[in-house]
Amino acid sequence: MGETQNLHLPLRNRSSLKKPLLIVLLICITSVLLVCTYMYPQHNVKSPACEGLSSSGCRAALSGWLDVHVRKHTDEEVAARVVIRDVLRMPPALTSKSKIAFMFLSPGTLPFEKLWDQFFQGQEGRFSIYIHPSRLRPVHISRHFSDREIHSDHVTWGRISMVDAERRLLANALEDPDNQHFVLLSESCIPLHTFDYTYRYLIHGNVSFIDNFEDPGPHGTGRHMDHMLPEIPRQDFRKGAQWFTMKRQHALIVMADNLYYSKFRQYCRPGVEANKNCIADEHYLPTFFHMLDPGGISNWSVTYVDWSERKWHPKTYRARDVSLNFLKNITSDDMSVHVTSIGKRGDELHWPCTWNGIRRPCYLFARKFHSDSVKKLVRLFPNYTSTVV
Repeated sequence: MGETQNLHLPLRNRSSLKKPLLIVLLICITSVLLVCTYMYPQHNVKSPACEGLSSSGCRAALSGWLDVHVRKHTDEEVAARVVIRDVLRMPPALTSKSKIAFMFLSPGTLPFEKLWDQFFQGQEGRFSIYIHPSRLRPVHISRHFSDREIHSDHVTWGRISMVDAERRLLANALEDPDNQHFVLLSESCIPLHTFDYTYRYLIHGNVSFIDNFEDPGPHGTGRHMDHMLPEIPRQDFRKGAQWFTMKRQHALIVMADNLYYSKFRQYCRPGVEANKNCIADEHYLPTFFHMLDPGGISNWSVTYVDWSERKWHPKTYRARDVSLNFLKNITSDDMSVHVTSIGKRGDELHWPCTWNGIRRPCYLFARKFHSDSVKKLVRLFPNYTSTVV
């Protein structure tokens, strides 16, 4: 009966009834096509919606409304992440006996022992010292440094042996349960503040001070090796200075890691892929912590260095370059700087330094200083160091 009545409706009304039906039909067809496309993707056929876009651009355009496939971790990744997760959940064991481990990575003698001796004066029981002399046994002038050498091996700049030396220092320092923070320094490093200031800054800080930034240029992401896949994706590859300070939990996970470290040991070196020249000590720790605990690190180093000359190595400061104003400027600087490898001069990235969420000066140490500046630095040390954090 209803169908007979519809036959007698004016044409205008019948047309108006067809429109909602057509819309519903189109929606159904579109939904079926989308489901089929998602379940049975044709990788070699480009959708008309992607015309004019690269394949990566097309994926980015579709990712907003299609579920993203998440890669399943390998057994080794699952095991590594479980261990790391549980170590990071350990509460800090700070006591009145907590110490900072100062770890010196040096080819031999430390030219600034006299300055460091002044820095450590009267602070016995609050620090430990470890020295990795890669070439010659050091000659010491300070009792704080005597007999503090660990078993060492040869270190080559830019190779995995640099990371091996860092791990060797951490392993030795971790043997002392009172060591709760670990500082990596070179023979050309100097202190910028009093020991008290440095101790409070590190022991009571809420992060490890590990440098980390994304450099999309040829000396950053361009060094990523396809051999590192799938565990280390290109988009997670990071860069940073090797001169870190880290909490005990972070030192433990570095020592526990074999999976990610082995990828860098095998493939982060020259000659693996085309003309790429991967430098392990600039990429291993930044990438490792970016992937596994990005919120637990500062993303900048507390060791100042000057890359303004845009060379392979930073600027070296001679005695003639050192003045009280120069040192005070470094100690009060509260803006970190990173230089990418894009373009001839590189782009500069700037962001403020914060300590427990409060704007604070960035740097506790500085490098590279020439040995001829030691007398001047010892004389100026009481005048440029800060005492309040």
